[in-house]
Amino acid sequence: MPRRLTQTKPNTHQTLKNMSFESMVVSWLMYDGWQVFTPILDNGHQTDILISDGPNYFRIQIKTVEASGEDHLVENKWEESNVDYVIYFARNSTWGYIAPAFDNKKRPLNHPEHARFEANSRTQFLKEFHKID
Repeated sequence: MPRRLTQTKPNTHQTLKNMSFESMVVSWLMYDGWQVFTPILDNGHQTDILISDGPNYFRIQIKTVEASGEDHLVENKWEESNVDYVIYFARNSTWGYIAPAFDNKKRPLNHPEHARFEANSRTQFLKEFHKID
């Protein structure tokens, strides 16, 4: 079995972990039948993935946070963009939240409009994703 014999720089390793969450969401949404598009560059548009059911398109941003609890405050960094949803993963835990774009400057992850899911469960993620407006 292959083994990685080189040291990965800490910032590079964190980027790889963050990208793994994006890949997981892409896989889950494709499994659910969505067309999934990834921008070559999302700088400025702040869109990690674009999904479509055919006639409709939705912009999604995927973020990881170091959360001390589910009431962790997240900042609205997408005010001037057209992001429809932000999917948050807690790096230091096994849960995440799906949030529709919001206007507040900050909001707790466990806000009533957000949907909680277990980060290791495609089924639960999709169930909660279907509930979001």
